[in-house]
Amino acid sequence: MKRLLFVPLVLGPASFSVTAQETTAPNIVLIMCDDMGFSDLGCYGSEIQTPHIDSLASQGMRFSQFKNTGRSCPSRASLLTGRYQHQAGMGWMTAVDEHRPGYRGQISKEYPTIAEVMKANGYGTYMSGKWHVTVDGAFDAPNGSYPVQRGFDRYYGCLSGGGSYYSPTPVYNDLTPVTDFPDDYYYTTAISDSATSFIRQHPAQIPMFLYVAYYAPHLPLQAPADRVEKCMERYRAGYDVLRRQRFEKQKAMGLVPSDMELPEYDREFGGKRPSWEELSEDQRRQWIQDMATYAAMIEIMDDGIGQIVEAFREKGTLENTVFLFLSDNGATLEGGYLGQLMADLSNTPYRSYKQWCYQGGTSTHFIFTFGDTDKNPVKGGICRQPAHIIDLLPTCMDLASAIYPSRQFDHAQLPGISLLPAIEGKEIQPRTLFFEHQSSCAVISGHWKLVRNNRNEPWELIDLDADPFEQHDLSTRFPEKVKSLENEWNRWAETHLVLPLEDKPWHERIDFYKNLNDDQSGREE
Repeated sequence: MKRLLFVPLVLGPASFSVTAQETTAPNIVLIMCDDMGFSDLGCYGSEIQTPHIDSLASQGMRFSQFKNTGRSCPSRASLLTGRYQHQAGMGWMTAVDEHRPGYRGQISKEYPTIAEVMKANGYGTYMSGKWHVTVDGAFDAPNGSYPVQRGFDRYYGCLSGGGSYYSPTPVYNDLTPVTDFPDDYYYTTAISDSATSFIRQHPAQIPMFLYVAYYAPHLPLQAPADRVEKCMERYRAGYDVLRRQRFEKQKAMGLVPSDMELPEYDREFGGKRPSWEELSEDQRRQWIQDMATYAAMIEIMDDGIGQIVEAFREKGTLENTVFLFLSDNGATLEGGYLGQLMADLSNTPYRSYKQWCYQGGTSTHFIFTFGDTDKNPVKGGICRQPAHIIDLLPTCMDLASAIYPSRQFDHAQLPGISLLPAIEGKEIQPRTLFFEHQSSCAVISGHWKLVRNNRNEPWELIDLDADPFEQHDLSTRFPEKVKSLENEWNRWAETHLVLPLEDKPWHERIDFYKNLNDDQSGREE
């Protein structure tokens, strides 16, 4: 593909709220990808070629038990605010403002974003990529929730949750709509180019917070033909062989227990998961094409991450920069039957997919790396302690020795914790973690997990130590444990704006709440 020449044209100096002297506070680069499964990186077992991300992992720390919320905009709300998503107003999606406190379709002004926190502590703040925490009804004009209205000095990217990689909409450069794109425009590359431009133009003496939110590898499957062709051959083996290979690599790396057998999830396929040989020739051909496209999308993102790292190196600030990388949720079955078979491979070894609270939906790779490799206490190490996306804000604050801006905002107590002790190989405080999306619910407490598919189905009790792949329901054997964990989940739900649960189908839910509430502007009432 011809090299993309498009970069935002109005990259003037940012206006910083604090005049900072030369500082040792580190630059922080927080990178999130979209809909990528647990095993889709080379350093997590994949055949997908991700050398730049793998390099960050080999120098720093990988987490094997990091959790997100299971869906795109709820995860982004938690990342941005350090809160469970319902508290921040993003209990469901940006598709509709339900006019219920936990379900406003965009992040609440009640809590500062990570950009507002870092900016109050002397950082220059930048974002490139997918926003997805402004209600859809406000895409045509800023309503107070756009990135530069929530603490980012500069922004380039698309507000929505999905769309074309060649003509995304609505794209904004700060508060200016972007509607004209070069012939060789590709969204992933534009995100990388914009992030790189921000790095180059940022004053070196001021610490930088950069949030890079890639859309890749979210549907639709779109990538330049030459990049897809490079990936085709490796997928001709089919998903059964590749899934086995990924699992064996994960065991060799220490990401999953070495004595575990590869699970097969028949019930996710209506009782019988098809083998590769059972697909028709046309189905196999299409799966190979689709998977090669998916891999190419990830590899282009990896190229961009290498470009971002190199920009800090060229600027002479790499050794004072920290990189964090994760996904917003697991791989999705939204691509139909063959898409589900792709996701089954991507989420190896975990059960289920994006939008459910089983391991396949809520498990993400998480990589933490200091640019100065001497600062990484455990190079190439694996942290097996549970962690959650709500921990990212307190971790970034700990890195920056930042103070929560309590003069402007109440509720300074955060539910998450700093992960820096875990990076240093120390134990972090045990806690109970909670999940809910579209009435799929879960709670993890120690080695126990209580989870259900939706509010109309019974709870399953899982012993994660013995059964990390959620294959054996122990609820009938330990009814008291089920009751105890259910009570914990209910107390959390009652105090975190989760209730009442809603399980209407997508379009029915949107229509129902739009009929109840004409105002979909997202403006303060």
